[in-house]
Amino acid sequence: MRDVHQPLLFETAWEVANKVGGIYTVIRTKAPVTAKEYGSRYHLFGPLNRNSAQVEVEPIESTIPAIRDSIATLGEAGIHILHGRWLIDGAPKVILFDIGSAAHKLDEWKGDIWRVAGIPSPPSDTETNDAIILGYLVAWFLKEVLARDTKHAIVTHFHEWQAGIGAILCNKWKLDVATIFTTHATLLGRYLCAGNVDFYNNLRNFNVDEEAGKRGIYHRYCIERAAAHCVDVFTTVSNITAYEAEHLLKRRPDGVLPNGLNVVKFSATHEFQNLHQIAKEKINDFVRGHFHGHYNFDLDKTLYFFTAGRYEFRNKGIDMFIDGLARLNQRLKACNSPVTIVAFIIAPAQSRSFTVETLRGQALIKQLKDSVNEVSTRVGNKLFEALSRGEEIKVEDLLEEQDHILLKRRALALKRDSLPPIVTHNMIDDSKDPVINHIRHHGLFNNDDDRVKIIFHPEFLNANNPVLGMDYEDFIRGTHLGVFSSYYEPWGYTPAECTVMGVPSVTTNLSGFGCFMEDHIERPEDYGIYIVDRRLKSPEESIEQLASMMFDFCQKTRRQRINQRNRTERLSDILDWKRMGIEYMKARHCAIRRNYPEAFTPGTDYFSHEPNDGKLSRPMSIPGTPNHNGVSEAGLEDEIAHLSIASELPGLHTDDQDDDFRPPIKLKMKTPSMTPTAHSPM
Repeated sequence: MRDVHQPLLFETAWEVANKVGGIYTVIRTKAPVTAKEYGSRYHLFGPLNRNSAQVEVEPIESTIPAIRDSIATLGEAGIHILHGRWLIDGAPKVILFDIGSAAHKLDEWKGDIWRVAGIPSPPSDTETNDAIILGYLVAWFLKEVLARDTKHAIVTHFHEWQAGIGAILCNKWKLDVATIFTTHATLLGRYLCAGNVDFYNNLRNFNVDEEAGKRGIYHRYCIERAAAHCVDVFTTVSNITAYEAEHLLKRRPDGVLPNGLNVVKFSATHEFQNLHQIAKEKINDFVRGHFHGHYNFDLDKTLYFFTAGRYEFRNKGIDMFIDGLARLNQRLKACNSPVTIVAFIIAPAQSRSFTVETLRGQALIKQLKDSVNEVSTRVGNKLFEALSRGEEIKVEDLLEEQDHILLKRRALALKRDSLPPIVTHNMIDDSKDPVINHIRHHGLFNNDDDRVKIIFHPEFLNANNPVLGMDYEDFIRGTHLGVFSSYYEPWGYTPAECTVMGVPSVTTNLSGFGCFMEDHIERPEDYGIYIVDRRLKSPEESIEQLASMMFDFCQKTRRQRINQRNRTERLSDILDWKRMGIEYMKARHCAIRRNYPEAFTPGTDYFSHEPNDGKLSRPMSIPGTPNHNGVSEAGLEDEIAHLSIASELPGLHTDDQDDDFRPPIKLKMKTPSMTPTAHSPM
């Protein structure tokens, strides 16, 4: 009998030490809590990307004989493997397979996966070929470890379809391992939503094989679906994705594993308001340059809205964001509001370089600032000298003629006839770009009388940017509202990042993050989480709701916005991996119990981890609400099967908080109808 209380954990993902998309963030930020739980028994599998591995991974020799010997065995067969320490918080061990070193086995393995699982693999799909090689290498390695280590139980966790072959082979080869598969977004769901179909209303009616075939992803869909059915525990990242997976992958997920964040990274408890001011001033400098010649609005009465993410025009809700801004512009003009909105769209698109006009604006405003500083220094010195000698000061004598001329020249240089551009880059084909065309459709051309100005920046931000030289995190801190009106968003890291940095955000009830907040917090809008209903409302009604939310936000005073940012930042604890990681622990225990049922007797408390005490307190600026009674310890064993974090939140306390002055945020229990359970029919 293998030891189920001290199991080895192997987690497989394409993005281990290999940044491609959002799963990299999930794996990287979750690693510290998992490494703390498992220590040296935790390893991550992934493909070897030499460019990233050489800066992210420190090569070391394994201290575990079974792993060291297994690496040697595969090495003798010509498979190159890098074992090392991933240089991130938690320093987990990684085992990275060189896909190229096993390329000679591709045809053999493609034939085998067709025989054992009926999964086709066209020759031209490199990504699928790589996924097959990775899956076979992972399964081969696990087989070698099992042969050498007969003591420990083994838990294997596979993320997304690229790791799915490994999960399938564990089942087909009958390896003695407990398996978990997590889909972060179904392949077919993403493709269908991008195709402008009425996805959620027709989810029950799709012919999944036909739809996958029409989109050329049938073989990938087969991998994903087979992986979901071959594992002990199947999970998704949100309730909305669980609903989707049940109909598209034909297995109801056993539970939900929400994505968390390493909140410590963003933590600035006592200074995040100051950081907001510092970052906002940098954005102000950019805005002055971008709108030079038409800079007729007061920055003290200007709010910065933004949306960011992959360039998926409909899935990410960029279309709705622009629709809402158009209506907001009309409302602000109609009520003669002094407020100006500068809305940023940050999404990488096909572009060549910054436009001359964009670069020129920043150069001119920098030149003006340098000239003003130069003149100010001369005036300051002259003023100091005069006062130190006790002379009478005449203001007209402070500026010399050359100073007048210099400043007039700088001011005249800022004038221009053309309107401020709506895009910062030269687009490869702007006539076909959906964002630019939608902005044109609504006539949002940054006219002087527009109360809403738009800037499309088709490139991710970083500090080396010559126009908006800020890292994305700093940019977020300087804004006032993030708007993520997604139609298809299995989780949604962008609003979560806003939350932990104290920036209010708009999301939808079709995003995992929006559903999570809606299910767990009473009146999320009181805490700066605005949720647009895209599930039960028509598109027209949803756009109107978004416009109303943004308009109401514009009516807030500066003091009200400061109070709201404080409340938003206080939600950070809910999103911390120290809490979210509990769900991963439950999933692993559930997989172990299913794979080794004989190791447990009725009433065995196999979920022995006690979460760190911590109470989510509530500010006095929000009316008090009754406390939730929480979940009894007696029901904890039953709760593990539900794999939902909701029951972990209420009723947790720390000794350093005062209930009289900081009543708790009101949390809701999970919605029973939306939460899959481990005992659900498959």
